[in-house]
Amino acid sequence: MNRFQNWVAHLTAAAVLVVATVASAQAADASSRVTFAAAPWPGVTVKTQVAQKILEAAGYDTKVTSASWTIALQGVARGDIDTDLGIWMPTQKSTVEPMVKSGKIKLLVKNVPDAQYDVVVPDYVWNAGVHSIADLNKHADKFDHRIYGIEAGNDGNQVMIDAIKNNTYDLGDWNLRPSSTAVMLTEAGRKIDKKQWIVFLGWKPHWMNIKYNLKYLHDPKQIWGGGSAVYTAINPAFEKNNPNATRFLKQMVVSSKIQSGWVYDYGYKHQSADKVAGQWIKNHMGTVAKWLNGVTTADGSAPALAALMKSMGG
Repeated sequence: MNRFQNWVAHLTAAAVLVVATVASAQAADASSRVTFAAAPWPGVTVKTQVAQKILEAAGYDTKVTSASWTIALQGVARGDIDTDLGIWMPTQKSTVEPMVKSGKIKLLVKNVPDAQYDVVVPDYVWNAGVHSIADLNKHADKFDHRIYGIEAGNDGNQVMIDAIKNNTYDLGDWNLRPSSTAVMLTEAGRKIDKKQWIVFLGWKPHWMNIKYNLKYLHDPKQIWGGGSAVYTAINPAFEKNNPNATRFLKQMVVSSKIQSGWVYDYGYKHQSADKVAGQWIKNHMGTVAKWLNGVTTADGSAPALAALMKSMGG
């Protein structure tokens, strides 16, 4: 028996002992289908794939609808979609908060509690004394009075456009250059290779945090709304009717470091989302076991963890 098989056998035995009584007592969910929405972002793509693989091993049928985040969230509110694992707060607050207050959606859990979305500089710029957005204008010429952004209409772009318009942090004569994420990061990489000064929109989880040594600038005026987190949004009716699947979704929490690794493998190294998700699950069964604590198969007949291990050859 190899090391993985030993690990599987150990966790399977533990799952049976700890969860068997829960499995025998718990009724099946109202539906064995879970529908996800996923914006075309690398992090949520892989994260959704991880969730799918685990739920499918537990006997659920899953489906993913790829759409912009606003359209996806509307689907959750209508009940066409059960859940979305990629809701960024507070940057999406203006759209999300009214849906929460009206009871159309529920923010179930911070699935990446230590996320961040802000403006970043390379470490050599930080080491030269630029630690805050308030420091940018002191070195405006080195930055060419320019902040590099992503797709036009993005909330992050708008934060900096408003700052420029209102002369917040003395940025009144600066400009924001919108582009695609890929173009922005290509330009950032080019300047970083040459040790040139640049400030651009940065976020984690993302592969940029692995590829480059970046520093997130302090924001004393909190124009970015304070700390960020990525939430799981869920349709309230689904939560009520499907407590078992909901329990798993509520317990599926990762660090930005873990998800940045997924994004690096998928978005930078161009491995398939299926491969990245499957390999990660196999190598991190201890974490997955925590997500599946008290969770059964879709029909309520057995521990979900044991079913997952069986599907992996355990």
